[in-house]
Amino acid sequence: MAKEISFTFNGNKLAITIEDHWTLLHLIREELGYNGTKEGCGGGECGACTVIINGAAVNSCLYLAAEIDGKDLVTIEGLAADDGTLHPVQQAFVEKGGIQCGFCTPGMILSAKALLDENPNANEDEIKHGIAGNICRCTGYVQIIDSIKSVSGFYQEEEQAPVAAWDGHDGPLDD
Repeated sequence: MAKEISFTFNGNKLAITIEDHWTLLHLIREELGYNGTKEGCGGGECGACTVIINGAAVNSCLYLAAEIDGKDLVTIEGLAADDGTLHPVQQAFVEKGGIQCGFCTPGMILSAKALLDENPNANEDEIKHGIAGNICRCTGYVQIIDSIKSVSGFYQEEEQAPVAAWDGHDGPLDD
């Protein structure tokens, strides 16, 4: 059965007609044509499909598209600034080698962003917990955790490094 929903998608208001049985992952990839959100397991176990809904990291393969009505949805494509400047978490993944093969990267970055938006001073244990729902099948998590640590205020205060400037979105990473 078709239903019209409206929501904010990567900062833009959007209204679309959907089918009741569509998952949010289907809507993002197949209907809207954004392929940064990956389908890994299809059962909420790997985190490759992670998106941010109203500030929380969510597995889009388990989330019904109809439930996004009236909410704010951010995918990996929505993180960079309009001029193409990468979000500090994205830039950290590039600089620290957290990208690796790239398949899990969008979900990892969005989980990290949601964590740091909630807890900008996350320590290593909190980072590990924050990305626990995301699986990397490459060499491991060292570079991923280092990437996230490099933008966490907890580590920047210890190293006395400046916090990356960001003016593309509201949130704690804007300092």
